[in-house]
Order: sequence, then structure tokens, then C-alpha cells
Amino acid sequence: MSEPVSGRGPRKARGFGIVGAGVISSIHANAIASIPDARLVAVTDVEPQRAKSLAATHECAAEPDLDALLARDDVDVVSVCVPSGLHAKVGIRVAAASKHLVVEKPMDVSIEAADQLISAARAAGVKMTVISQHRFDQGLIELRRLLDDGQLGRLVLGEASTKWYRSQEYYDSAAWRGTWALDGGSLMNQGIHYLDLLLWCMGPVAEVTAQFSTQTHQMEAEDTALAVLRFASGAVGTVGASTAIFPGFAQRLEISGTAGTVVIEDGDIIRRELAADSVGPGLRGSLTARGGAQSAAAAKPAGLDIASHAAQISDLLDAIDAGRAPSVTGEDGRAALAIVLAVYESARHGRTVRLPAAHYPHDNQDGSA
Repeated sequence: MSEPVSGRGPRKARGFGIVGAGVISSIHANAIASIPDARLVAVTDVEPQRAKSLAATHECAAEPDLDALLARDDVDVVSVCVPSGLHAKVGIRVAAASKHLVVEKPMDVSIEAADQLISAARAAGVKMTVISQHRFDQGLIELRRLLDDGQLGRLVLGEASTKWYRSQEYYDSAAWRGTWALDGGSLMNQGIHYLDLLLWCMGPVAEVTAQFSTQTHQMEAEDTALAVLRFASGAVGTVGASTAIFPGFAQRLEISGTAGTVVIEDGDIIRRELAADSVGPGLRGSLTARGGAQSAAAAKPAGLDIASHAAQISDLLDAIDAGRAPSVTGEDGRAALAIVLAVYESARHGRTVRLPAAHYPHDNQDGSA
């Protein structure tokens, strides 16, 4: 797959609605506000006061329910920011109203629900993107370029790590948090971001062997997960995710091939070693210490930067105007979800889970994603 497509030229102005006024809704609202040809016109939530508060902050309408929001002619695109286990249920209604979709990660918590949502969007003829905003980080765009140019050689090893911290108060703040039915645990909610990046770089997964545990929180789902992956290309990898690591650290991605290695932390390349480089071994590329908004997400969910969300939403608007698929599709969201569920299955049953290649949107047998 090529790198995300950037916005080009004038676009038709689009009105946005947001369903779900929880923590992530503010990220969407601020991202929409940063896009010149996008405007937030309405929000709704099952708790009316939350919707009114969000609407007051962003100077838009607070609708009493989803039907009222979808009935608005000035809403062209809807951000689905409800609990994860309700994404498909809400998204299907949005698609049926002929509105385009921005669906927060994960796509849902079951493959069946994800498939229903993909089918609904396809049947309605609307565009849908599933949030994987880190594909639009500058370090990831550069890594994709290096991979597409073959500068890492044949891929050998990929590692994705999310070592974040969430307090018990975070899980106690809403009854759905940390539940299997509506949320999932540290891999489904937090680690899925860099798991998606691992798949984007390394290609489809053939086998998963995993463990998970709930070590420091009172919750149904896991707060720590670790898996070994074997990719269809023959390369191997690991993915780890935890919300029990105090005080929380940068998300990390390492991609290694026969001709080089690239290490990314919180969206920036911190180390780049390529055989094709003319200088000797050492630190290369973008060497930045991100102490800003994105790294703050390691300790609190509201600490995300909006730039990458804005880039992904802008890409969806480009896709609508151009009649093309968004750079991150529903099938991409499904692929990441399938691996999370395979990790859970492997850990529960103590066995390796094998995944058919048909579960993935892109066939990749040579390790070049």
C-alpha cells in the first residue's frame, strides 16, 4: 500500500456531526475545526448535558438524539465516537441516512459487527474511514516511503509496543470501560494503533501466539497483552500493550529488514540505519524528543494531538470528492480487529491461532506491504 494521500486543491465544504460526546469527541471537534472546508454543525449523546456542553464549546447545535442529527441536511459526514461495542450499530444507521463515516478505533469489538458495518457503507454508497491517525504522522509517511522503495530489503522482524498508564479512576469513569462487550482491554483500546502500523508495514499475519493478564486494575478485560506474530511473508514480530506501566512511555515501532532498520517513537523516526546510507553506523534521520501533546497520551486519554486526526479526516474529504477509497478503509480497520481477536483467542485457549489470508484486505507474500 502506498502512503496516505494528502489533500490537494479546493474541496466542497462539508458539514460534520458527532455522535458521542465523551473524551475522544473533543479531539474530533478540534480536528474538524482545523480543516478550512469542514464545519461541525451538530452533536448528540445519550446524556443530553454532555452534548450541550460539547456544543457550547464548539458553537454548534446539540441534537436530542441520533435521528435528529441524521435528519439534518447540513450534516454530510458523521464521526462515530460512542463506546467501541456500539460503533457498528450506530454506523449502520449513519450509512442508511446516506452520511459518510469517520469511525473511531477499534471498528467494533467483533468481526461480525465490522462486516455488517462494511456492508452497510458499501450498500449505501458512502465513504468510511476507521481512525488510524498515526499512519499520517510524518515518521510513518517516511517509513512507508522507505518500504515502498525497498530500502529496508526483505522484512525480517517487526515490533510494536504500547506501554501506557491508566488509573483505576479511568476505568471507573464509565461502566462500559474495560468490558469485553463494549470496550476490550489495553490491546483493543490503546495498542491497536501501533498494531495497525505494524500490519501496514509488515503485511498480513498468518499465526498468532499470545498471553494476556489483568494485573493492576479492577476490570473485565486485560490490562497487559503480549503476542508473537508470524507474517504471511515469513517474517516474525511482536506486539505488546499495557495500561499498567507507570508513568506511561512513548509508543514504539521497530521495523527491520535485511538492508536496514527504522525505529519510531510517537510518530517520529528516532533511529534509521540503512545499508544504502553513505555514512557509517549511528543515529540518523529525524531525531526529536517529543515531549508535547502526543506523548502526553501515554498517561491520559485526552493528551492526543489533533494534527493526525485532522489529516485523516481531510483525506476522507478528498476521497469523497475524488470518488476514491480513503487511505484507511473499513477493511483496514477489520484487519487490525481480526488480529486483536486472534490474540485474545490464543491467550484464552493457550494455543497458536492461524488466520486465513482471506481475512486481510491486501495480499502480501513478499514482506513489502
